[in-house]
This record gives sequence, C-alpha cells and structure tokens, in this order.
Amino acid sequence: MSNYYKKSSNIFDPNSKMPFKLSRSKIDLFMDCPQCFYLDRRLGVGRPPGFPFNLNSAVDTLLKKEFDLYREKQAAHPFIEEFDIDAIPFDHPKLNIWRENFKGIEHLHEKTNLLITGAVDDLWINPDEELIVVDYKSTSKTSEITLDADWQISYKRQMEVYQWLFRQNGFKVSNTGYFVYCNGDTGLPQFDKKLEFIIKVIPYAGDTSWIDSTLPKIKDCLMSSEIPEMNPDCDYCNYRKNAVIAKIKHEKEAKK
Repeated sequence: MSNYYKKSSNIFDPNSKMPFKLSRSKIDLFMDCPQCFYLDRRLGVGRPPGFPFNLNSAVDTLLKKEFDLYREKQAAHPFIEEFDIDAIPFDHPKLNIWRENFKGIEHLHEKTNLLITGAVDDLWINPDEELIVVDYKSTSKTSEITLDADWQISYKRQMEVYQWLFRQNGFKVSNTGYFVYCNGDTGLPQFDKKLEFIIKVIPYAGDTSWIDSTLPKIKDCLMSSEIPEMNPDCDYCNYRKNAVIAKIKHEKEAKK
C-alpha cells in the first residue's frame, strides 16, 4: 500500500475529551481547503507529500548556527544592522524546544480544546522588550524577492500563528515580524563548489485577529459527520474529482 494512504496517529475523535493537537501547518491546510483538512485530520488521508527541500533545510540550519553566535554575544547580527533593525537575537532557555518540529511552542485554546503548536525559526527582541518573530526562507529566482505572490499568504499566516502563540504564552510580541529571505545567486560566472545567496530581510506587519474566529470553525469541521465542500481552486481536490470522472467515463466506454 502506498504511504500516501496512511492512518495518522493524530486523527480527531469526536468522542474524545482529550485536547487535540493541531499544528500551524494544519491550520493553514484548513484555510487552503476544508475538504483536504477533513480528509487529513478526521479520516487520516493526507495529501501526497512534497519533495524534501534539503538545501533549504541546510540554509535554515546554518542560519540558526550563525544567529546563535550573535545570541551568545547579545549583539546584533550584520543582517539586522544592514537593514537598520533595532534588535538583537533573543536568548531563552526554551528556544531550542520552540524551534523543534513536533514540539515547538504550544497553547491550549480552551474554547475548542485544540492544542495549537508551532516551531519557530528565530526570535529577536527590540529595546521595548517586544519579541520579534523571524522566519527563514530560501529560493532561487532572478526577479525581485517580495511577499506579493498569492501563494505567499501561507507564509503570512505562518508568521501570524507564531505571533499569536507567543502572546498566548505571556510574551509581549511586536506586530512586525521579519522574513530572512535567501535567494540563490545564479548570475555568477561559475559554480566553484559553492552556492552564494543574496539576502533580503523583509518586514511583515502581522494581523492575528483571524485566528480566534477560525479555531471554532476548525472544531466545527472536525466534529461534523459530513465532508465539507472542496475549495474550487484546490489542485488536489480537482485532481481527485477529474480522475474519478475520467475513470468512470473510460469504464463505460470499455463496456460498449
């Protein structure tokens, strides 16, 4: 059996009284397509996994190591200075837990009994003692790096969930977060066994007001016995629908 159909250990049980763990990425899945979310968290049928971005992971790891050097010194990283940001890396004994996938920072939303989790890339702190959520991104493109593409709404929601989580844990959090965007430079004359990046630190003013109103909708979706309507623009749902139509059509024609 393909791993695409694999029963998850974290399937929602409407009869359970235990808090249900819901990651930042699953909130984004609900926002993207309620039907895909329901199939995943209620029925255990997840979307096919994407390819692992090992180079992106390597960049993330190296950035964390580099920022940690300045965290130890409690000094501003050169990227922070270059983009005129008044902040330094935030030092906290739980930082490595907050960064770790499948752990991260948590908050139990009592109204829905959903345990919201998220693993942050980095945190900075400004002179007003506000935490600044920082996310690392990697790409390689010749056009200007921005946050203007429609698909980048998921990046923005990611940032906002992190901001919300830290506020729920009692931290003072700046509305402005930053994306450290690393763009692989393909304009060099040769490879020379190294990949160089053009770095851009992009500010983003987060708005977390949608989260508290969305979580009850997620809970209602999970509690329902009916599969919700698909997002008409969902590539995965449209593939499933068109595949079934094509299969039925082919079988009817084969019987003629």
